[in-house]
Amino acid sequence: MANQFTPDADLKSGSLGVDVGLRQYMLNVYNYMAGGLALTGIVAYFAASSGLYRAIFGTPLYWIVLLAPLGLVLLLSFRIEKMSLGTAQLTFWIYAGLVGLSLAGIFLVYTGASIARVFFITAGTFGSMSLYGYTTKRDLSQLGSFLFMGLIGIVIAGLVNMFIGSTALQLTISVIGVIVFVGLTAWDTQRIKAMYLQADGTVAAGKKAIMGALSLYLDFLNLFLMLMQLLGDRRR
Repeated sequence: MANQFTPDADLKSGSLGVDVGLRQYMLNVYNYMAGGLALTGIVAYFAASSGLYRAIFGTPLYWIVLLAPLGLVLLLSFRIEKMSLGTAQLTFWIYAGLVGLSLAGIFLVYTGASIARVFFITAGTFGSMSLYGYTTKRDLSQLGSFLFMGLIGIVIAGLVNMFIGSTALQLTISVIGVIVFVGLTAWDTQRIKAMYLQADGTVAAGKKAIMGALSLYLDFLNLFLMLMQLLGDRRR
């Protein structure tokens, strides 16, 4: 008997193809993100334990290390379409390493036990919200502008607090920051999922996976830093 294909069967087959491709795409995003976080952690620990961080802290080199990641984020954001996939990947890994070097002071300020504890709390919170963003049928795009305004407010308040050094303001920034980055995790995940449907080739999909990983990397890292402010145990 000849095989017969119905429209419904074709639709299900096509949907299955999209689902498999989407899962692979999201897996690439999470792999990049996890690899970036691992590299950041390794570099931060090495820089703190080897004395490298102390050697550059307070020197002009420290400001280069501090500002270089911002430059690389801007480079990826505005020039990734003109980059080759290999160059985009290399830029992402260099960025993750430089962030680790700039954040090495965490290992000197907080105890190792509290860093590990907050990391697992962050991982659980991030995983839950990212899963929600991936699976929910609710359109989270309306939250984007609200969360972005909250992010701008955090940045401005943080800059102000650099000069006034208010403990109460820092606590407020951390609490609001946790809320904002929890929301951004779900919103970014849904946005990254939607980006897959707009990919027009393997190279384009690979670059979008890197940009998606960068967004989730920043969500995770900032959520971790905010929680460290609230829950971390300082060394005595």
